[in-house]
Amino acid sequence: MWRSPMSTESEVREFQAETRQLLDLMVHSIYSNKDSFLRELISNASDALDKLRLESLLDKDLDVDTSDLHITLDTETDGDARTLVVRDNGIGMSREDVVDLIGTVAKSGTAELRKKLAEAKDSSTTEELIGQFGIGFYSTFMVADTVTLITRKAGEQTGTRWSSTGDGTYTIADVDDAPQGTSVILTLKPVDTENHLHDYTDPATLRSLVKKYSDFIGWPIRMDVEKTTTTPAEEEGGEPTTVTTVETETVNSMKALWARSRDEVSDEEYEEFYRHVGHAWDKPLEIITLKAEGTFEYQALLFIPTQAPFDLFMREHNSGIHLYVKRVFIMDDCEELMPEYLRFVKGVVDAADLSLNVSREILQQDRQIRAIRRRLTKKVISTITEMRGSRAEDYQTFWSTFGRVFKEGLVNDFDNRDAVLKASSFSSTQSETDLVTLADYVGRMPEKQDSIYYMTGESRQQIENSPHLEAFRAKGIEVLILSDPVDEMWVTSGLEFEGKAFRSIAKGSVDLDELDDAETADDAEDQAQAEEFEGLLGWLGEALGDDITEARLSKRLTESAACLVGDDFSMSPQLEKLYRASGQELPKSKRTLELNPNHPLVAGLNKAFAAADDHTPLVPTAKLVHGMALIAEGGELDDPAGFARLLADELTSSLGGTAAAE
Repeated sequence: MWRSPMSTESEVREFQAETRQLLDLMVHSIYSNKDSFLRELISNASDALDKLRLESLLDKDLDVDTSDLHITLDTETDGDARTLVVRDNGIGMSREDVVDLIGTVAKSGTAELRKKLAEAKDSSTTEELIGQFGIGFYSTFMVADTVTLITRKAGEQTGTRWSSTGDGTYTIADVDDAPQGTSVILTLKPVDTENHLHDYTDPATLRSLVKKYSDFIGWPIRMDVEKTTTTPAEEEGGEPTTVTTVETETVNSMKALWARSRDEVSDEEYEEFYRHVGHAWDKPLEIITLKAEGTFEYQALLFIPTQAPFDLFMREHNSGIHLYVKRVFIMDDCEELMPEYLRFVKGVVDAADLSLNVSREILQQDRQIRAIRRRLTKKVISTITEMRGSRAEDYQTFWSTFGRVFKEGLVNDFDNRDAVLKASSFSSTQSETDLVTLADYVGRMPEKQDSIYYMTGESRQQIENSPHLEAFRAKGIEVLILSDPVDEMWVTSGLEFEGKAFRSIAKGSVDLDELDDAETADDAEDQAQAEEFEGLLGWLGEALGDDITEARLSKRLTESAACLVGDDFSMSPQLEKLYRASGQELPKSKRTLELNPNHPLVAGLNKAFAAADDHTPLVPTAKLVHGMALIAEGGELDDPAGFARLLADELTSSLGGTAAAE
């Protein structure tokens, strides 16, 4: 039976402001699945045992007993008062650790978490948030009126007691006789079956929850259970003898799932292991098992999540891969085993031949680690490719959640970028909803088309409204719609697909007549049109010299008057924005102004140009044409207010001329 050690005088402290708001939500909101707290506490205890085992191997002078590492569930019932204790003899925490890890929410994204918790309407949503934001310890306040933690760090003599009712403050004190490890004591709330608050002192309830959530934990989870036996009376007419004994039983199987074959493990077991190792509550979208034998022996069990973790795009994020050596825990964030663009993958790698005394510096130089990383990377990419071919709906979920991250491999992983490209999908003008593969795109290309056309932008809507698309749409030529920031990087990296280069429809000159099977326009007609507009084009190049490199006639426009076109190797406006947003100073870039000779505005401008020797009155119109082209592609005007005044003046002049004519 649990007995609390004595503590010195307590100190009362306030929670960090964000933590206080979080606790208020946890305590006063209603969640239908409150059982999650036990899984979180057992998971924390398991991590503590892993860390003590590793520390004892690394530090031979550490005075700790690792012969019987385990987790214990103790219960006590005294009338209506009920207590549950989850105890481990693992690494423990110092007083400073307790304040840093328990007294505050030491993760980014807390404000977002509070918002999502407040908005959550059902139990599944809150479960996912508990795991997603790493707030497992705080889930204890869903089931307990008071939470007390007693801990002593391995190698230290003095322990720490921490206690709170979740009211915004906590007490903390030193404890002289605390055992090594951590004990979490929950003074439980009254049983309320209607609100799914169960009796967590009931051995059957605890056994069921451990079996459901924590059966795979690699350390024994023990529980004392009272057993009553009755012996018949020895003499006729005598009383039978009843004896009650307390037996300690281990309630989890402790089977390492990664060491078992796929057909020996149920989907439910895999799901719970994923939730444990990934600190998540969603179901895995894909389960990947791998066993390598020979020179390098290792086993891997990896998961592709259904939902993105909150820190996916944060600079400081967890890699999610746990490294073991011969079932001995080494580290829980082994970024050396998975490239950055696959950081969403969670799981375990258990190697056979690594030294236990490894550090990140050693891992970075280790030949076996690099070999494992290469194999895991190829396996994940091939799995994603297979998912796309056989499970379109799951692939759609994957791509909408992680596609933006996955495409980082097109920039960062030279060895695998062809495989990443084949596994990727893209939006295109072919469909408003369905993604297309590059193989699909190439298969639909006209015979004479030698490039994969694309356009980048901030959104699909912006790209579809761009004047650059007009001729391609008119001729039915498919264009990839690339609206993720990473797209700006990889499309200009020299990548090809099946010998086809990627070509921006917003750069260089475009003549789509060469793709037609029918005869193209008469060269003489084109030459005559060029001569007709030659004077205007030269003048525009001078009048707008601060903003454009030149003016020329366009073959990509069918509806709009003008558009702006970059050189083949110039930086796109979107990429310029990204660099400037990161604080980099860039010189002003100038592009070519292309005019549609068949548009009434351009034809009228050319007629006015030819009719007078003084072209000064046409400068405002020229600036308006340039500004409209910039706005049409989603660009930003250098002087929006000046452009608005110019437009107002021109409109006023036009209306005045009309009135005078009347």
